[in-house]
Amino acid sequence: MSASVDALIDAWEAAWSGRDASAFASVCTPDVHYEDPTCAEPLEGLDALVEHASRLWQAFPDARAETSGARLHDGRFVAAPVKLAGHHRGELEALPPTGRFVVVQAVCYCELDARGERLFRVRAFFDGWDAAIQVRILPQHGTLSERALLMLRGFGLRSRS
Repeated sequence: MSASVDALIDAWEAAWSGRDASAFASVCTPDVHYEDPTCAEPLEGLDALVEHASRLWQAFPDARAETSGARLHDGRFVAAPVKLAGHHRGELEALPPTGRFVVVQAVCYCELDARGERLFRVRAFFDGWDAAIQVRILPQHGTLSERALLMLRGFGLRSRS
């Protein structure tokens, strides 16, 4: 089972990196459920997943996903650490391209279909706040701007001693 799960997750990463929308059909069920911090609501079905991936590919044309740690699985569920990287070269929602290189560490928590052959449900967890800092939507860590933003959010100013 381990080799087949690894091959499935490798194919999942390759689908994101390869910019081939049809690649998702071989790794996901037709009614796949997907969510990540950039989704307003969970996505249902291959078409919704492909549309979501297409937006990523437009904003990050060189985006790639690669394994970043040991995968854990029990035959039905898989936790797969992945590193997503690419240059922000296309419009992202209303944000114009910044040209910045972004690296996001994520964990995909996946549920396999009943036969253990495809992904039925995928939830990707990553730090959207850090990604926003990397493209300079939010201020860099340790700056006066960050402290002002935290104060506005209700965290107050912290002593440096």
